[in-house]
Amino acid sequence: MPALVNLQIKRSIARVLYFLLLLLFSFTVNAQEIIQLYTDSIPNSKKSEKKETFNGGIYRGVTKPALEVYLPEKEKATGTAVVICPGGSYAVLVYQGEGITTAKELVKNGIACFILKYRLPDDSIMRDKKIGPLQDAQQAIKVVRENAAKWGIDKNKIGIMGFSAGGHLSAALSNIYEKRLYEPVDEADKLSCRPDFSVVIYPGYLAVADQNFAPNPEIHPTMNTPPTLIVQAEDDPVHVENSLVYYRQLKDAKVPAELHIYAKGGHGYGLRKTGNPVAVWPQDVERWLHTIRVLGVE
Repeated sequence: MPALVNLQIKRSIARVLYFLLLLLFSFTVNAQEIIQLYTDSIPNSKKSEKKETFNGGIYRGVTKPALEVYLPEKEKATGTAVVICPGGSYAVLVYQGEGITTAKELVKNGIACFILKYRLPDDSIMRDKKIGPLQDAQQAIKVVRENAAKWGIDKNKIGIMGFSAGGHLSAALSNIYEKRLYEPVDEADKLSCRPDFSVVIYPGYLAVADQNFAPNPEIHPTMNTPPTLIVQAEDDPVHVENSLVYYRQLKDAKVPAELHIYAKGGHGYGLRKTGNPVAVWPQDVERWLHTIRVLGVE
C-alpha cells in the first residue's frame, strides 16, 4: 500500500511540474506588450460610432491601430525586427492566422516581431480612406525604430512582412516612406520610416488585372527600395502576376530581390502545414535574411 501511495504522489508531482512547464512555455510565446500606435490623436480619423471587433482570430472595423510585441529570449535575440502586416483584402485582418502565428514562429529564430493592427479603408472612420493603412505602416516603423534600444533591436535591421493585402501594404511602404502621411510630426520623425528589408507573401493589388496586369501606378520602385523577397504560388487565384510584375519593377530599379514561385499552394495558407510545395516559404525567408546579412552577422 505505501508503494502505491508513493507512486500516486510521484504522478501528482509530475503532473504539477508538467503544468508549470506549460505555463512557462506559454509565457515565452505570448505577446509581451500591446501598445497603441499613436500616443495622441489618430491622424486622418473622424468621429464615428463604429466599434472594432475581434472574433475567430479576425479583426473587423479597426479603429484603434496598435502594435503587438513579441520579443525573443535574450540568449536568442539577433537584433533583427520585423513589422508583420496581416492580410484580409483590406476588409478584415486575418490577425491570428497571419499575424500571431507568424510572430510566434519568427521569434523562435531570434527575430523581434511587431504585429500591426492597421486601419482598414473606411469612409465612416477616415477623412481619406486611401492613405489610412499606409499612415499606420509608416508610424509602425517609426515607433519600432524610436524604441529600438528599449527592445534590444538594431535600428538598421527593421523590416516589414505582409500577407495578401498586407503584402501590398509592405510593398507600398517600401516605396512610399520619404513623405510622412501622418500628423502631428514630432522629433522622432527625424528617424526614417523606410524598412531595411521587405518580405511580400502572396500579394494582391501590385498588378492591375483588367489592364493586362500593368504595374500598380502608385508604386514606383527606385534604387532606394529595400531588398525584397517575394513568395507566391502559381495557382494563386489572386494572380501570380502580382509577384511577377513587382519583381520585374524591382529588377529594373536594380533593387536586390528574390522571387519564389511554387507550383501549388493557392492563397491564404500562412504557416499552415498544407503539404504543398509553398509550405517551405518560412525556411526561404530565413535563408534570405542570412543572404542579405540581416541574420547571422555580428
